[in-house]
Amino acid sequence: MRRWILLIPLLLFMAVAVFLYRGLYLNPSELPSALIGKPFPEFNLPAVQGAKALSRADLLGQPALVNVWGTWCVACRIEHPVLNKLAGQGVRVYGINYKDDNAAALKWLRDFHDPYQLNINDAQGRLGLDLGVYGAPETFMIDAQGVIRHKYVGVIDETVWRERLAPLYQALVDEARP
Repeated sequence: MRRWILLIPLLLFMAVAVFLYRGLYLNPSELPSALIGKPFPEFNLPAVQGAKALSRADLLGQPALVNVWGTWCVACRIEHPVLNKLAGQGVRVYGINYKDDNAAALKWLRDFHDPYQLNINDAQGRLGLDLGVYGAPETFMIDAQGVIRHKYVGVIDETVWRERLAPLYQALVDEARP
């Protein structure tokens, strides 16, 4: 009987090892979101540029990417030229400047150009919390009614856009056409 008790720590270790081993193969860009298929959260926050207050209603009307970014985010600096290019091609991009200093955000946009049609100042991170943001960059794809249809965690580069996100975005654009 005592020998079985000695095996319990080994069995517990094996169970934990299997659990951790499985985690090595998870794709962090595909973190699940409980918000897929639900309306973008309500908010009332200032714009990065100017004192105008923005709300969920400002996001409605056309499909868009809603990009969570910050000047403190090294990966956002890598992603930013791609967002500028997409905006130049007619992709609607909104920004959420997450837990950042507004003066630093304005300088960033002057230095690196501004791809955002609207840019929300989420200095306290409340909207990010409502969205379940883990960090930056994270990008949500919304349809014309403001329903979250997809979430991408990580840098959007040319390959990610072309192979994964462009087809989803184009489907939303096609769906929104009368």
